[in-house]
Amino acid sequence: MAYNYRNLSITKISVIGAGQIGPDIALHFAKSLSQSGVSVIIVDISPEALEKAKAKAHKKIQKGVDAGAFKPELAEKMKNAMIFSSDYELVRGSQLVVEAATEDENIKDKIFRAVEAMTDDNCIYLSNSSHMQPEVIFRNIKNKSRCLVAHYFFPAEINPVVEIVPGKDTEASLTQLLLGFYESIGKVPIQVRSSYGYAIDPIFEGICQTAILCFERGWGSEKEIDAAAVKALGLGVGPFTALNLTGGNPITAHGLDEMGKLLMPWFKTPLALHEKTQKKEGWNIAQRGEKVELSSEKEEKLVNEFRGAFFALATFILDIGIVDINDLNMACEMSLVIKPPFAFMNDLGIDKVYDLVKSFCASHTSFPFPKVLETAKAEGGWLLKDIVAAKQDDVLLITIRRPKVLNALNLEVLGQIKNELEQVKDDNSIKAAVITGFGTKAFVSGADLNMLAALKTPEEGYNNSHTFQAVLDYIENYSKPVVCAMNGFAFGGGNELAMACTARICKKGLPVLACQPEVNLGFIAGAGGTQRLPRIVGVDKAAEILRTARTVSSKEAFEIGLVYKEADGDLVGEAIQLARKIANGEVTIKTISKAAIASNGGAKELEIGHLSKKIDSILVKAIYEGSRMNLDDGLDLESRMFGECLLTEDMKIGLENFKSNGPKVKANFIHK
Repeated sequence: MAYNYRNLSITKISVIGAGQIGPDIALHFAKSLSQSGVSVIIVDISPEALEKAKAKAHKKIQKGVDAGAFKPELAEKMKNAMIFSSDYELVRGSQLVVEAATEDENIKDKIFRAVEAMTDDNCIYLSNSSHMQPEVIFRNIKNKSRCLVAHYFFPAEINPVVEIVPGKDTEASLTQLLLGFYESIGKVPIQVRSSYGYAIDPIFEGICQTAILCFERGWGSEKEIDAAAVKALGLGVGPFTALNLTGGNPITAHGLDEMGKLLMPWFKTPLALHEKTQKKEGWNIAQRGEKVELSSEKEEKLVNEFRGAFFALATFILDIGIVDINDLNMACEMSLVIKPPFAFMNDLGIDKVYDLVKSFCASHTSFPFPKVLETAKAEGGWLLKDIVAAKQDDVLLITIRRPKVLNALNLEVLGQIKNELEQVKDDNSIKAAVITGFGTKAFVSGADLNMLAALKTPEEGYNNSHTFQAVLDYIENYSKPVVCAMNGFAFGGGNELAMACTARICKKGLPVLACQPEVNLGFIAGAGGTQRLPRIVGVDKAAEILRTARTVSSKEAFEIGLVYKEADGDLVGEAIQLARKIANGEVTIKTISKAAIASNGGAKELEIGHLSKKIDSILVKAIYEGSRMNLDDGLDLESRMFGECLLTEDMKIGLENFKSNGPKVKANFIHK
């Protein structure tokens, strides 16, 4: 058995280093690949380290079973897949080697020279360095085209972000292959050009430096500064707590001094950090549940300092040109558990941000004011995207990329999709388009519920529904075929977006592909679901799916005509081929009827369990009356019925229940 991704076939992965992060990297590989029969070898020269690493990994696996994260059968496969050994000979035959040893260039060099002698020319060499450039790490490797940095974040088995850093000799196609491979195993990879510390660590370590400088100046205790940083930046934990949790004092102390030499003079290890590192001491942080109070004056001073530093650091990284702004915005939020810097700047207002950074740079004279911030101020803020658009020869590929919310839709995302389609509408070199989602779990998890919860009146509901519909109408009536590649489940607005496309294909074997879950939350589909689904699968079948909110598997979706086919291999590749064939007239797709469709009278009796009878009556009206209208009139009816849901008590109950208890707890509807 093997795990196959495009032209990469993996049967064995070796992780070198059983210290802080290596076992966690191996654990993620085991979780993702053990069911494909992949062996994960963890090698270290220390038997004691290996013993501790094995115990740690097995404990985490059992914790996952106890929490219901995975089944006992998977747990056993994970344990069996992971082999802990001091025998380097086990590395032979690996297709992928990840070094996770001490941050020492000579140790890394020694490891990779030994590994290269044991592996063939197709083996991929990755270093989990947190700072060093690939040109330094792989300086003595003969086949430098197969070498990159893959920088994981703590904890590596859970934190989704991986920085992919190619060297100057790395094969470009290998970089793209690895970006796709990591996405296929559940990570969120971003590409970063070679630079000391890469894109995210200079921001994290710069925030830590700021915290320690505040402490040295007497602006507050470690506990107070941590609390202010959390408030200022939306951090999961403060910088002192993060350093303690990750054992990060030594590596941060070393990294800051090196960044001072290689990036800019502002980076410098504070004396207090040197002392903590030498004494092997942690910081005095708040205990779990301990509340830290700050005076308003102290809090304001610290909040402004942290925000000034954060915005200066993020724009500095953008200034040196090593990463895309959207990648950096997304990856900072997910890897550091912090507010996304550029979206945060837009929310605060670019003029206020400009002043904060000006003040910060004035008091930190070795920190140059970032040039990109001048441009952003002139343009009124940052232009950010939640989609990635790329031309694949004669097909435009649009990927919805909001991994934190499983690609949930809002009006901004739909507007970005429409804008990309508009840009190539008159481009004769583009014959068709494909829309897909980032990752492997969800195509689109639904509409952004924060947006829906903000609606207050039937008029607002009508307008929201109508605005969604307008973009989907544009896609449906687009002059070129648009194929939806459903890479995972499509719920609510995701399924409605898919149905507006010319054709849909999905991954084969998905137990859950599509669902219109709106009635669980006390409202009805409002982006065309009540009108397009009946025209695709038939009125009564659609009504049963819509009224019960049950899920549809990929197999059933194919059988009832919701999807054109199930794809067994490269989903996006097959979608691109299908789009091309439709454009060339080689494949004809049955389009959705714009006219009224035959309806067998009224709604059938249906058991809806705990669901709201009030909402069900509104939904039935939308489905059955809409089916007797042309599509445009039916969609308008749907918008009016969606707006009517806002007059009900059950919509309030449904949304509040979801917000408080999540999707698994049934709402106590009162049918009003």
